[in-house]
Amino acid sequence: MATRAFVLIETAVGKTREVVSALRKLDGVSSVDVVTGPYDIIAIIEAADLGSIGDTVTGKVHTIAGIQRTVTCLAVSHS
Repeated sequence: MATRAFVLIETAVGKTREVVSALRKLDGVSSVDVVTGPYDIIAIIEAADLGSIGDTVTGKVHTIAGIQRTVTCLAVSHS
């Protein structure tokens, strides 16, 4: 079973569409949704293990221009 993480993303004003486009191009990103509330985007990342999730978040997601802050929530169970 793959490891899954929900990444809550806050973007700079006017940058949400650009960030969504960039996220959808990344390997391992299975879903990207624009949401209301304190965050602008929720992305779901799936990978073989926790280390791969960390590599994706720190090495690929955090480098996208327009992202101001992220919170990563690891799924402890899923169906």
